[in-house]
Amino acid sequence: MADSGTDGRDGRVGDLLKSISDDVKSLVRDEVELAKAELVPSARNAGIGAGLFGGAGYFGISGLLLLYFAAAYGLIALGLPAWLSFLIVGVVLLVVAGILAMVGRSHVKRVKPPERTISEANETIAEVKAATNRALAAAKAPQIEGQVVPRRELR
Repeated sequence: MADSGTDGRDGRVGDLLKSISDDVKSLVRDEVELAKAELVPSARNAGIGAGLFGGAGYFGISGLLLLYFAAAYGLIALGLPAWLSFLIVGVVLLVVAGILAMVGRSHVKRVKPPERTISEANETIAEVKAATNRALAAAKAPQIEGQVVPRRELR
């Protein structure tokens, strides 16, 4: 008879732990979905910023190349028309690169961590720990015919 009571008790604890496990899985799935929803705008800003930084790099290198050509033509010819035109184009490209870099920087600054997801995850962890502690305490509590017997305090 004692064995059947123990098996029933173990079955209830097993069901309780399975229920907790299912709830944790569901909570984790929900947390992942929340993180995705929260990260999409940040990822978009990071992508735009990275693209603009790439554009700034391209125009910066192009501008430097043209400035090098302008310096070379200036040394060769020492005449104003050829190298001055290269110099003007190079300076314009560097100005464009500077503008793109500033706009890209402003987009990258908008990227933020998923604060709601982090706080929700911390709350979930605390709740799961509390539920596990309650389940373990219930499993260890003495029972008579399926009823938990309260422990008397020793004085």
